[in-house]
Amino acid sequence: MGKVIYWMNTSIDGYLEGPDGGMDFMEPDDDFRQAANDHVRQISAFLFGRRLFEAMEKPWTEDLGKEGAPAVEREFAQLYKETPRYVFSDTLQTVPEGVTLVRRKDAASVVTRLKQEIDGTLQLGGAELAASLLDLIDEFWVYALPVIIGGGKPYLPVREALRLRLVEHRSFASGTMFRRYVRR
Repeated sequence: MGKVIYWMNTSIDGYLEGPDGGMDFMEPDDDFRQAANDHVRQISAFLFGRRLFEAMEKPWTEDLGKEGAPAVEREFAQLYKETPRYVFSDTLQTVPEGVTLVRRKDAASVVTRLKQEIDGTLQLGGAELAASLLDLIDEFWVYALPVIIGGGKPYLPVREALRLRLVEHRSFASGTMFRRYVRR
């Protein structure tokens, strides 16, 4: 049986995007990027909300995997392209080859089916999608970059307390902190 991890990078005050919707504060160092590559090797499928999908797809399939990009970025691009991707959207009409489009009304049933069919890790990304699938998430992964942005989109926009237990943490020379939580 597969497990769903919700993995997003944040500021240390817990935001995925700034007040203007931008993510320009996310400037990870090579130590973080290598750790991310190591984690992506464990991923059996990516499950993205539309906005995160659009932020990831073109750069990692077209731009950053090209010759001349740093080796750690080329490696991530290769891993990204080799991993099945699902995008949950009601507005997209088409997706590139290698990507499966799922309508939001079908999200819970598709993720439940994938957890049953895939014996591996399903990496969920996108705050609203994660909030809508909260009961299906097994682990919560946070890479907190050393910056405070003071507002924006929170890591997980829920209105209820969810008790977690820290099972892994790691700090990087760059100041980035990784934390992995499971449900209590």
